[in-house]
Amino acid sequence: MAKKLANPISSLISLPFQNNTDLGIGNNNGSRNTLNIQPVVPITLTKDLNLIARLVLPVISQYNITSNGGNQMGLGDAVLSTFLSPSNSKGGITWGAGPAFLIPTGTDDFLGTKKWGIGPTAVALYQNKGYTIGALVNQVWSVAGDKNRGDLSTLFFQPFFNYNWKSGAGVGGNFEITQNWKGNSTNIWFNPTISAVTSLGSQKTQLAVGPRFNLASPEGAKSDIGFRAVVVFLFPK
Repeated sequence: MAKKLANPISSLISLPFQNNTDLGIGNNNGSRNTLNIQPVVPITLTKDLNLIARLVLPVISQYNITSNGGNQMGLGDAVLSTFLSPSNSKGGITWGAGPAFLIPTGTDDFLGTKKWGIGPTAVALYQNKGYTIGALVNQVWSVAGDKNRGDLSTLFFQPFFNYNWKSGAGVGGNFEITQNWKGNSTNIWFNPTISAVTSLGSQKTQLAVGPRFNLASPEGAKSDIGFRAVVVFLFPK
């Protein structure tokens, strides 16, 4: 089970709730809490091919970010990624590719872009003897939306690594690198975690926690420290 969870495109229905709390942001010492709701649904197309749909919907609460004393709360923009992936990996290598869609679900001008976007996404990983190493990438361009908002061109790159014991416990981490080509800015987070697979009653669940380190960010937007907590509800076929 832990091995499947280390694979973002495994044939496992899951419902992750990933909560990120970031503190000491910018000149106003702001704070931001982002709860990412991230359902993953695999669909069997043929005996050799799967379609994996992965949605990320952020629920954001922030204070002292846009101005001293200013606060916003609501939804951010959602990203829907769809991967076509072979059903069986070869040599421990799994891969998938397809389109990614930016959906303007933001409920506040400061939390969303008011733009629709589309672009390619891909993931590849290698698993062997408890180890997982791989990367996920997408590039999204805006194609429609509010004409008063600037166009978007954003690259997201996420290398990840994990080691899982047979007990279901694990250690690992990832880098989350976002490049805003239009704004010529880069944001980099490093997220180490420890994790475990357990049962809450009859519900199989993974729990993970760890700090977050903001290695690079646009001027005036860097966080001093952050914390991540994840609960993943698992629904094996």
